[in-house]
Parts: sequence; structure tokens; C-alpha cells
Amino acid sequence: MNHPDIHVYVHAARTAELRAAADAHRLRSAAAGDRRHRGGAVMRHRVGWLLIETGLRFLRPPALPRTAER
Repeated sequence: MNHPDIHVYVHAARTAELRAAADAHRLRSAAAGDRRHRGGAVMRHRVGWLLIETGLRFLRPPALPRTAER
């Protein structure tokens, strides 16, 4: 099966697997009453998004200087 959009199906399957794993982890944590790591999770979340934003800024081409419009 060599379909041009096969990567879409592969990514969709992987996404479903990751979501299922995240849901299972969330349920296990809730069932165990695991509250001690919640503060660390917030910090990891913030740092993670900061790293993503920084990476995206590096990927963006530099802004070209504007010329005066007449």
C-alpha cells in the first residue's frame, strides 16, 4: 500500500496511542491520589512551552527592515 497520504494515517494512529497512554496515566495518578508532583508538572509545562516558543523563534526567518513608503 503506497498511498501519498499514508503518513497522515500513521500520525493519526500514533496520536491515538499517545492520547490513550496519557489518559491511562492520568487515571492511575488520580486513583493513587498523587498530588505531590502537581507543582512540578506546572513548572515542566511552562518550561516546555517556553522551549517550544524559543525554538519557533529560531526557525522564523529574521524580519527584514522596512523601507519608507512614499
